[in-house]
Amino acid sequence: MAFNEKLADRIRESLADVPKVEEKNMFGGVCFMVDGKMCIGVVKDEMMCRIDPEQAETALEKNGCRPMDFTGRPMKGYVYISDDGMKKKKDFDYWVGLCLEFNAKAKASKKKK
Repeated sequence: MAFNEKLADRIRESLADVPKVEEKNMFGGVCFMVDGKMCIGVVKDEMMCRIDPEQAETALEKNGCRPMDFTGRPMKGYVYISDDGMKKKKDFDYWVGLCLEFNAKAKASKKKK
């Protein structure tokens, strides 16, 4: 499944100065892991953001934001952002900042043995 490479490049550029960034192919797209934790990614043409679940309700009121329902039901603390919600650089930067802010508090998932 293809994903928006231009969007992935935009994210790469915004994370260029962030330490411990690793790219992984998942969800049919690409995910950027920061400090070993899922942070932000691209699925098809949308940005996938891992945000503080306590901020999700406010985030969902923003233009272009919808719940991440990859499994058929909303995933707590994850949202998709369409192009409408990140056309402007300040909007794009807002979402990246929200992801990085939560990443600092988020717990890494348990490693499989």
